[in-house]
Amino acid sequence: MKVLIADKFETNGINALEALGCKVHYDPELKDAALESAIRETVADVLVVRSTKVPAEALSAGSLSLVVRAGAGYNTIDVKTASSLGIFVSNCPGKNAVAVAELAFALILALDRRIPDNVADLRAHKWNKQEYSKAHGLHGRTIGLIGLGQIGTEMISRAQTFGMHVIGWSRSLTPESAATMGIAFRQTMIELANECDVISVHLALTPETRGVITADLFDAMRAGTMFINT
Repeated sequence: MKVLIADKFETNGINALEALGCKVHYDPELKDAALESAIRETVADVLVVRSTKVPAEALSAGSLSLVVRAGAGYNTIDVKTASSLGIFVSNCPGKNAVAVAELAFALILALDRRIPDNVADLRAHKWNKQEYSKAHGLHGRTIGLIGLGQIGTEMISRAQTFGMHVIGWSRSLTPESAATMGIAFRQTMIELANECDVISVHLALTPETRGVITADLFDAMRAGTMFINT
């Protein structure tokens, strides 16, 4: 089987594919016309991407049977065209859940402690301890999670470890399931926004969720609320 990897990919993953007998062509810089040409010239059976866009032209360029998104979503792939051509589309939900949750918390801490500003000043040979010691801290504060799939769920334990109160909203969340998770349930995102010191969004991008974070949500936030979108 011929596999074309058109995005950055771990070496151990490439080695594993080759150990299975796959012939791997790796070019993480491919996109647009170059991607089309590579699909055609390598006669690839499988295309693996992460953030690289796979439009109709690329899907029609060769004889692909499968496109794999090495990530949770698949909004960068023209699924409608793939279906019409008999090409399967697959993703890898949850594989990066821990990494994204860790990144979200790094961003929360960076905002609270103003770490980017602090580092920029320090590199400019300025030491302003008084200014950068004004952090509110996270203990006892409230975080609202919008979306409680695998990433959102990973956020819960991390927030609770920091001593935060956790409230949540998702289309499938119920008071009963929220209680099982150990968090508070809110009926709407607006209700959630009214109460939070931190809001972290973990929704998959779909036609139903595109644009769901509206001006009304931001208007409902309290002054100083931190907003995280990973």
